Amino acid sequence: MAEIVYMPKLSDTMTEGVVAEWTKNVGEEVSSGEVLAEIETDKATMEFESFYDGVLLHIGVEKGATAPVNAILAVIGEKDEDIKRILADAEKNSPFSKEEVKVKEEAPKATPVPEPTSVKAVATSTPTIAAASPSVADSNGRIFASPLAKKMANEKGIDLANVIGTGDAGRIVKRDIDHYTPYVGGGSKQRAFVGVESFRDEPVSQMRKTIAKRLSESKFTAPHFYLTLDIDMDNAIAIRKQVNNLEEGKVSFNDMVIKACGLALREHPTVNSAWLGDVIRRNEHVHIGVAVAVDEGLLVPVVRFADGKELTEIGSEVRSFAKKAKDKKLQPSDWEGNTFTISNLGMFGIEEFTAIVNPPDSCIMAVGGIKQVPVVKDGAVVPGNVMKVTLSCDHRVVDGVSGSEFLNTFKKYMENPVALLVK
Repeated sequence: MAEIVYMPKLSDTMTEGVVAEWTKNVGEEVSSGEVLAEIETDKATMEFESFYDGVLLHIGVEKGATAPVNAILAVIGEKDEDIKRILADAEKNSPFSKEEVKVKEEAPKATPVPEPTSVKAVATSTPTIAAASPSVADSNGRIFASPLAKKMANEKGIDLANVIGTGDAGRIVKRDIDHYTPYVGGGSKQRAFVGVESFRDEPVSQMRKTIAKRLSESKFTAPHFYLTLDIDMDNAIAIRKQVNNLEEGKVSFNDMVIKACGLALREHPTVNSAWLGDVIRRNEHVHIGVAVAVDEGLLVPVVRFADGKELTEIGSEVRSFAKKAKDKKLQPSDWEGNTFTISNLGMFGIEEFTAIVNPPDSCIMAVGGIKQVPVVKDGAVVPGNVMKVTLSCDHRVVDGVSGSEFLNTFKKYMENPVALLVK
């Protein structure tokens, strides 16, 4: 008896998938546990293993096509088995229409840049830029120009012999007279730059669709407010240098931020909560999501029990996540279960920004770069190192006082980083 394989739900937020690659062709044998296809979800491209032994008899979603979860993906059975009836019954009972299993459109090819004689051109009077084709004259020396261009040139006292035409076959047209300026840089012709309007449309990836959907829902559903605080990083810089002189491993400022957040969340469970509609979930564990940029968008792998891990352990875990994210090897267990999120753009030179709350969390902290600025210490102005952090809060769960108390506890740990090594 043939078995139908349905589009799997490979993440908690997945509603549809794209077949990135089939590893088997129709007619080839498939073993249970063998990779059947690569499926692009809203999080990553993942390998999908067959649950059955047999021959691949039918492919229901071609490579590059999109289908909803539980749509017919393939049929596996015995060689030469008639599957018309099983397919007909499955399609008859399917909640999806054929239109819902749609071929993913290829990215439109870039608009070719045609010759200046056949494009919509915009001329400017920049003498030093390469020119369009010179105005064309016939064998008797007559210059080709439109009647309007001739009239305008005559009124303005412009010699058409010095004008470069951008019309068909180099004909001088109105725009050439409008943009004409006598060329004083030498030579007899004005040089004109001709720009070509072009664009390229790219299909939206599953990941980008989900990012857009979830963050739009968050931004327009959760009432956000923002709290910003300056952190004195002098002690953190000194401690990090000492730790990294040891052989146990390297520690980044981001690792210190994660640890300090974990300890602060332990003291302020209100910030470590989630809005679930009818209830507010107060999480007693601390799982910190760390935003990682990939080519197609953003993934948020989770450092679990971050409050109890050592700095070097956190650093090793985050580096492993970053590599797996770029290689598209993250699994659902890597990105599910966050209770708080950190987005750090400091390494890109960003000093300060705000982030959108990552559901179901009630808060996300945006971390800027460390900047050397004048600060006042003991009544004197001295050089100092300051890092700005901004906490975005869902006002349905977190009030201004709760968010401020959390930030000040975080500040205490970052400015006294020895505590990060002993807790």
